[in-house]
Formats: sequence, structure tokens, C-alpha cells
Amino acid sequence: MPDAPVSKRKRAPIWMMGLTNATFGMMGGFAVVILPQLLAAQGVSGGHIAAITAAIISPGFWAFLFSPMLDVRFRRRTYAIFFGVLTAAAAAFTVFDHHNVLQVEIVMIAGYLAVAFYQGSVGGWMGSLIDKEQDSRLGKWFNVANIGSSGVMIIIGGHIILHSPPIFAAVFMFVALLLPQIFFFFISAPPPDKLLASESFGRFWRAVIALLKRRDVLIALALFVLPTASFALTNVLAGIGDDYHASANTVSLFAGAGSVVAGLGGSFLVPLLAKKIPLRPLYLGIGFVGSLFTIGTLLLPRAPWTFGFVFTGEIIFQALAFTVAFAIAFEVIGPDNPLAATLFTLLIAAINLPITYTGFWIGWGLDHHGLVGGFVVAAGISIAACVLLAITLRKWLFAVHIAPEQV
Repeated sequence: MPDAPVSKRKRAPIWMMGLTNATFGMMGGFAVVILPQLLAAQGVSGGHIAAITAAIISPGFWAFLFSPMLDVRFRRRTYAIFFGVLTAAAAAFTVFDHHNVLQVEIVMIAGYLAVAFYQGSVGGWMGSLIDKEQDSRLGKWFNVANIGSSGVMIIIGGHIILHSPPIFAAVFMFVALLLPQIFFFFISAPPPDKLLASESFGRFWRAVIALLKRRDVLIALALFVLPTASFALTNVLAGIGDDYHASANTVSLFAGAGSVVAGLGGSFLVPLLAKKIPLRPLYLGIGFVGSLFTIGTLLLPRAPWTFGFVFTGEIIFQALAFTVAFAIAFEVIGPDNPLAATLFTLLIAAINLPITYTGFWIGWGLDHHGLVGGFVVAAGISIAACVLLAITLRKWLFAVHIAPEQV
């Protein structure tokens, strides 16, 4: 008997589906904040730590090359469980033994690749279960899970990991990363497309190539690959507190608890905005207005309160942008898509890409022209990308749903 269409199938609550992304958030918080602290405590230099961190999170960009496997042979729930366990094992092992730096790098790259596949599995799985009008709600909860779990891992998990015996810290890490999988038991998991799974591998890749020719996919990729709303400036703000005469405690406050509160607040705003504005122009609008905010803060005095205002504002805009990006990804996937995990992983890779290359440009601006240079570069390239796409894609931006036919 064929599976019931998504509109007829009994679904779990949207919030529960979104919170499955918490494993990815916790792994991210561990990789970019806690692990560098562990390495610094044993004398690893800052430059070496930065290189290790960049290598560890690199699967976020290239994991999509292997993502088609997530849509064949096994249910996406099976893949999510498998890669979730691998993620937890890699992180727990690193917490238990992180004295060999090369070993840490290898194990954590494998772990981050696993969590990228985990996110692709659950993103494709959840995205194929919902109706069109639920895209922004699922996007909201996906980003809430990402931000909230990362913050909890940094604030609470970091204290446990940094101040507990290694075996206890490792067990804590393993259990924490597996907890979101409890939700799997309450969410239906349709089997993979039988035709794609049973026919030739060549036919499967032809389906993937056809997917990449769809107009809605190409438009989403254009929005994400260009630096329209990456807000990569958030990644360097913690390092420029001195420019605002902000103390280390002030920086830590806003980088920890402050960023979580601001990020969650921004995420919850998106469904309200999406009722008034289609997702694609909303995404560009967030990038444009957020960039004007960035430029405007240069008019404020260099004071600690200004640092808090800048940090909070940038985090809110980034949370808005990421939540809308998730919603666009879920909209493009659509109900019962046999290539949902492949498409979701590809779109997430596109979202992550400009954060990296924009960061290099912002660094150049900071090095050569100080705070003003970094902020102008960050805002300027975003405004330029938004204007370019607004002109180029004006025919389709305000469509409620982009038809998936080929260009």
C-alpha cells in the first residue's frame, strides 16, 4: 500500500521536528568555542587553533558531494541515527583524549562530516513531511534548535567539560548529542523512493542533475551563495571588543548568553514577517536593512554599551536571515520529495559558503582600515549582492511559490 500524501499523514508537532537539529547546534558550539579552549589550555597557539577549527568545520561546505546517498536504500531516520551516533562518539572521544592535536583534527573532521550528514538527513526528512504554509515555522524551530542548543553547550556544557574528569565529560558529551534523537520515535519516517533506490546508479545521478536545473533551486542557490545576508561580521566581533573599550567579561556576556537571547528572538520574528512578505524578498530585505544597521553603528561612540548594541543587532539580523534561509530550503524541498536530503544538504552548504569567504574580506578591511574598514566591507558587499539579485531576479522574487521548471 503506498504511503499517504503528506497532507493526510499524521504529523508530529512542528517544534518537535525542528528540535531534531539540536545535535548539529551542540556539535557546532563544541567545535568552535569549547574545543579551542581545551587546545589553548594545553599550549596550542592561537593561529594553529584557528587552522584546526577551519579544517574541522570545512565539511559544512563539501559534505553535499556525498549527500545523494542519504536519499536511497535506507530511511532518512536510519541515516540520522547512524550519523548522530558517529557525531556523539567523535565528540566524546575528543573530550576524553585531546592531547594529540593531529588525532583531534582527524577525529573531529570525521565527526563534523557526520553531523553535516545528520543535519542533511533530518532536514530532508522533516522538510518532506510538511505542507507549504509551514515552511517558515519549521525554519524557525530549526534555527531555534541550532542557536539554543549551541548556547546551552557553550554555557553549561563548557563548564562541565572544562572542569570535570575526562570520563565524566565524555559521557556527558555522548549523551547530550544523542538526546534529540528521542524525538525520532514520534515522527513518521517514509521509506526512500523505490524507483530511485532500485534502478541504476546512473539514473539516480540523472535525477540529481535534473534537480540542479530547477529554477527554484537555482534561485535559492543564487540567494545563498552570494553574500546577501551571511552577516559574517558576527564571527569577528568578539575579537574587536578593545575598539569599544569593552572588558573581557562584557564580551563574554554578549558572546554567550546575549547571543542566544538575541538569536532566539530573531528566529521567532520570522513567521510573523513571512505572513506579510514572501520569503525571497524578505531574505534580501534582511540583508539590506541589516547592512544599513552595520554602517549606522559607525556613527555611535566607541563605548562598551555600543559594543553590546552592535553585537546584539548583528546576531538578531543573522538569526532572521538563517531562519528565512531554512524556510526557503524547506519550501524548495516541498512535500514527499525523493531527493529531499540531497537538496537540503546542498542548500545548507550554499548558505555556509559566503560566511567563509566574506570573513576573509572583512579581515582584510580590519587589517588595513581598522573598525571602519571591516564594517564598510561587510556592509558594502552585502548591499551590492542584494541590489544585484533584486534587479536580476525581480521577475520571481515576489512569487508565493517559484515554479520548479527549468530555466
